[in-house]
Amino acid sequence: MSDEPAPDIVISLEIDDPALADRLATLLGGVAGLRLAAPGEQTAAAIVARSRDPAGNGEFELTPRELDVLALLAEGASNKMIAQRLGISVHTAKFHVGSLLDKLDATGRTDAVAHAARRGVINL
Repeated sequence: MSDEPAPDIVISLEIDDPALADRLATLLGGVAGLRLAAPGEQTAAAIVARSRDPAGNGEFELTPRELDVLALLAEGASNKMIAQRLGISVHTAKFHVGSLLDKLDATGRTDAVAHAARRGVINL
């Protein structure tokens, strides 16, 4: 074994919020064996944090009907059950579910509920 110290792990920060980026850079700058990358430098890893919505303001709006649909999704309701409970067509229920997936940037029904819970839109 060599007595040479292991090279630093070089990481980059890709964070939209400048205040958060500064805090993380300060915290990570003091970690032994870790070094923040210079601009354009090859890295071993990256810490990425993007705004949750395209506008970057941390907010999004759900309609009252989307909130109703989201509550039923949290209960595990199918599109057919959502349609029956809300007195709408299955096609309209599918439309609302799709809209929720888009607005919450979710990959599926369960992911939508998880995103909404994390954002405080619903309580589980």
